[in-house]
Amino acid sequence: MKRFGVSLAVAALMFALPAVAQTPSAAVPGPAATPSDYILLTVIMRHDQTMNLDEINRIQAEQGFWAKFPPEGIQVESWYIAMGLGYIVTLRVPPARLREVNRAVEQGAWKAFRTEFYPTYGAKKIAETLREQATKK
Repeated sequence: MKRFGVSLAVAALMFALPAVAQTPSAAVPGPAATPSDYILLTVIMRHDQTMNLDEINRIQAEQGFWAKFPPEGIQVESWYIAMGLGYIVTLRVPPARLREVNRAVEQGAWKAFRTEFYPTYGAKKIAETLREQATKK
């Protein structure tokens, strides 16, 4: 019952908060253009904190992580190490090669990392425009 109450409270907040980002407006720039020949895919690889760095590196080497990920020809947009979390990698992936990226992660990163995938899009220009508009008022 407690979980149901929390879910209900979260749902109520979602409907109570303004949906500014979802409201079309002439003053708000349109959606960021994403070419049809690729998607951006953010892959989060969370370090398994039951192991130390040497153990993680050993597993990566044994599984050929660096040779498999990212697959040849897949462009890396960004690659960050978030302390206490792991790798946050954004890739430019042609849709037809999505399975290949997934397999590279499955074969090279599992055991050393827990993985999450998020299709993403660039919104930097939108945020800059909104910031500029807000500071001119």
